Amino acid sequence: MSASVGLPVGGDSRSTVTGTLRDILDAAAAGVLPPADGGTTVVPQPSPRDAGVLSFTAHSVVFTDEDPDWVYDTLRAIPCDPLCATMNARFLTALMDRTGREQETIDALLVAGPLPGRPELALTELTGPDHSRVAYARARRDEVRAWGVDGGVLVLGRGVAGRLEVSVEVAEGARQRGLGRALVTAARRLAGEPLWAQVAPGNARSVRAFQAAGYLPVGAEALLHEV
Repeated sequence: MSASVGLPVGGDSRSTVTGTLRDILDAAAAGVLPPADGGTTVVPQPSPRDAGVLSFTAHSVVFTDEDPDWVYDTLRAIPCDPLCATMNARFLTALMDRTGREQETIDALLVAGPLPGRPELALTELTGPDHSRVAYARARRDEVRAWGVDGGVLVLGRGVAGRLEVSVEVAEGARQRGLGRALVTAARRLAGEPLWAQVAPGNARSVRAFQAAGYLPVGAEALLHEV
């Protein structure tokens, strides 16, 4: 399905972003972001599981099956700078109330291209759901695979709009040794396609590890989970 027309909130100009959420994500992975026109584009949910908000530079994308007119009307009523309205607590609360969903946090969204060659780490694939990071991923992603190394776990899976997503966990005793960066670098060698990461902005160690491994920030994301 195609995207709805993006109507700038609180402005006079209009912008149009066409395509599905996956189209928008693929373009962002290639370095082509939505126009910085102050607009908000509403697109259908890519799946019943995934709904939420993406905030790029001066342009937002709301992916929901709710009426786009309701989204625009609600955003116009938010008493804040229109450029930040989609990530305002008032709008996110209204969207959660409207959809019956919950939201955990607003993440920084980063992406990196695949790297050639094999991972330098001696990874062992994990097949059981015992690790909490693996269980968490399987509740939110499809085709989840996980690998372990002494002191850390690496998880890949298909999340929002089928994009390939990575998460890692490093044991307390193995931190500040470069293992996090090594794990997310290894993920790029396993991926074969653009690889996405959602990182809480306050998790400075994780943000630094991803950036040191070549992941670039493209925006912010608030996912709404089914209750």
